[in-house]
Amino acid sequence: MRFVLRVLKTLALLLVLFVVAGAAWLFVSPPELLRVGDGYAAKIVCSNVFIAGRNAEDVLEDDVQAPGNPLLRLVRVSVDRDNGRVTARFMGLFASSYALYRGGLGCTSVPDGDFEAAANAVPFDAPAKMETNPALWPQGEGVGDPDTKVAAVLADAGLAGPAMRAVVVVRDGRIVAEAYAPGFSAKTPLIGWSMTKTVNAAILGRLMLDGKISFDDNHLLAQWKDDARAKIKVSDLLGMESGLAFNENYGDVADVTRMLYLDPDMVSLPANAPMEAAPGQRFRYSSGTAVLLSRIWMDRVGNAQAAFSYPHDALFSPLGMTSAVFELDARGTFAGSSYLYATARDWARFGQFLLQDGVWNGRRLLPEGFVGAMRTPTAASNGRYTQGQAWLAPGGGSSAAFGLPEDTFWLTGHDGQSMAIVPSANLVVVRLGLTPSWFGYQPRTMLKAILAALPQSGAQEQQAGSQRQAQPQP
Repeated sequence: MRFVLRVLKTLALLLVLFVVAGAAWLFVSPPELLRVGDGYAAKIVCSNVFIAGRNAEDVLEDDVQAPGNPLLRLVRVSVDRDNGRVTARFMGLFASSYALYRGGLGCTSVPDGDFEAAANAVPFDAPAKMETNPALWPQGEGVGDPDTKVAAVLADAGLAGPAMRAVVVVRDGRIVAEAYAPGFSAKTPLIGWSMTKTVNAAILGRLMLDGKISFDDNHLLAQWKDDARAKIKVSDLLGMESGLAFNENYGDVADVTRMLYLDPDMVSLPANAPMEAAPGQRFRYSSGTAVLLSRIWMDRVGNAQAAFSYPHDALFSPLGMTSAVFELDARGTFAGSSYLYATARDWARFGQFLLQDGVWNGRRLLPEGFVGAMRTPTAASNGRYTQGQAWLAPGGGSSAAFGLPEDTFWLTGHDGQSMAIVPSANLVVVRLGLTPSWFGYQPRTMLKAILAALPQSGAQEQQAGSQRQAQPQP
């Protein structure tokens, strides 16, 4: 019996030593996967608490833990509202990561914990929230009577998709139907994830209109001046054909998650990435590319202060996107890959702007042909991606093969964000939610149902009439 007790005591001691050693390892040198998870949790909670006004525990449970890696269920967060800080820790103890709220410029991940550097990286007089307008949309927030047939489509959970949070349908320049999930409304700013890339491209397009940058510009970064990367052109970056290596796999620690959650300077990793192909020869979807475009257009604005306010001055304010918050990294570069928050109606304003070929209230804000580039496929992507940070076939196959108008193009984002723009139907459909890819949801199905529910537009009737006239008469 004494022997058994000695063995049990020895095993217990070994177990305690193992636990203590493991805890010490996690505390001193936590794995990158845990740091990424905590960084993600801190950033998402921060933005949703301070921008969208949501409850921190709800955000942690619904946005971070429910759809993500099982390890995220062990993450705990604390919110310091007085200082605008969020801390996330695995099991409440390990792999601490932080986020900081910086007013009109939203939240930023602070992976190194240097809050002072993060605060000093942006101006304190950041863009203020604009006043809303009571006029009818798109000038204001007023909305007329809904189209009952389209509203019925949005009420179909199978068409709207799992965990839909907002859908707005715009036809002929007015909102004809919209739907919101419980807890969300027309006033809730929602993240667009990679739909931000297309907005970022449009901001660059505003500079093109002023002659400060062009599609053919090269020698774009100082790091590239002495090697083959100097040949990369703006057009190569816009078409995701730069030739730069970048791992966009979100299932593990990869270039994209390191950039977003482990590096306070998001530019560093993609700017120092090696070439894996000649510019223009290979398509590689890359969030790093979008961040590089942010850095490039910011450098071309003229001075740092003007660069921070440029998205609002050049795009959001003219379009009346009063809710838009475009976030930056901890060192002051806009996260053009991922982090734009706006209400569904403001996302729809941007879609209407593209539908109108970059013209708003009679004023041209994008160069002629710029939106055309957003609708023009690249050869290297096999026709899926375009020359302007948008998609023609985000789910594979062509629009026509799916029964949609051939001129349809898309903005898409992580976890089910999408915007369909259909010029021939004078239609914009924005769908926002939290719908991971494993649900298999395709917004094309909802778009097809919406098109079927709508009466033909004048352009469609004219096109149908022309086709009838072209047919031989009996």
